[in-house]
Amino acid sequence: MVAVLTMEINGRPATTDDLHRVATWNYGHFTSMQVRGGAVRGLELHLRRLAGASRELFGSAVEAQDERIPELIRHGLGDQSDASVRVSIVPTATSLARTDVMVSVSDPVADTPKPPLRVRTVTYERELPHLKHAATLGLTHQFLQARNAGFDDVLFLGRDGLLREGSVWNLALWDGHQVLWPEAPVLPGITMQLLQAGLSRIGVPWSARRLTTDSLSALRAAAATNSHCPSQPLAGIDEFAFTGGQELTEVLDAAWATVPWDSV
Repeated sequence: MVAVLTMEINGRPATTDDLHRVATWNYGHFTSMQVRGGAVRGLELHLRRLAGASRELFGSAVEAQDERIPELIRHGLGDQSDASVRVSIVPTATSLARTDVMVSVSDPVADTPKPPLRVRTVTYERELPHLKHAATLGLTHQFLQARNAGFDDVLFLGRDGLLREGSVWNLALWDGHQVLWPEAPVLPGITMQLLQAGLSRIGVPWSARRLTTDSLSALRAAAATNSHCPSQPLAGIDEFAFTGGQELTEVLDAAWATVPWDSV
C-alpha cells in the first residue's frame, strides 16, 4: 500500500470536512504524475489537461486557478523530491461553478514493469472518455470482475467492437514495424502522448487505427502505458497470446528515455 504523505486543499492541510466533501460529492477531475528530483515528465500536458477539463466541467470561471497549480504542487511536495502526485479539481463547498485544488502527495511508484499481464476484453464505455474524471465505479467494477475471472486486468471494447483502453491505461500494440494505438474515444493519456513524441524522435513509426480483437492475429506484442509505467507488457488478450513482447518494451523504453524532465 502506498503511503499518503500530505493532502492539501488550495495550499492548506485538508480538513475532515474537505475530505468528507470530496469523498461524498463525486464530481471533478484529476491528473496523476511521478515526480523525480523535483521534476515531472510532461508537466505542460498535465496542466493543459487540467485546464481543459475544468473549462468543460466547471466553466470559464476557473481559469484564474490554472496558474496557481505548479505553486500548489511545489507547496504540497515540501521537501519531498521524489513522490507520486495527484492533482484533483473539485467543487467548492458552496458552488459547482467554483473550484478547489487538492494536491495529494504519496510515496513514489517504481516505473519498472511487472511480469506480463493477461487481460480480458469487455464491452464497456467510460462516461466522457476524453476526461480523467472522478467517476471510476464502473471501470473499477470491470477490473474486479476480470480479476475474479483469473485475469490481471481488463481492456475495454466499445459497443462498435473497437478496442479502446484499459482500466487505467492506454493500449500500445506492435506489428514488428510500428507502434499502433486504438483510434477510438479514449482518454489521451499523458504517457501515451509523450511516448508518441518520443517514438517520432527515435524514428520509430506509429499510427492510430481502428482495431478489433480480430486485428490481434497480425500483431506481435502489446503493452499498457500510464504514469506508473510506460511499457508494461501484456502476455495476452483473452485467449490470444503475444510472442514479441520484449521488442515493444525496448521500443517504448527507448522512446521514453528521450522525454525531458520539467521542473515543477
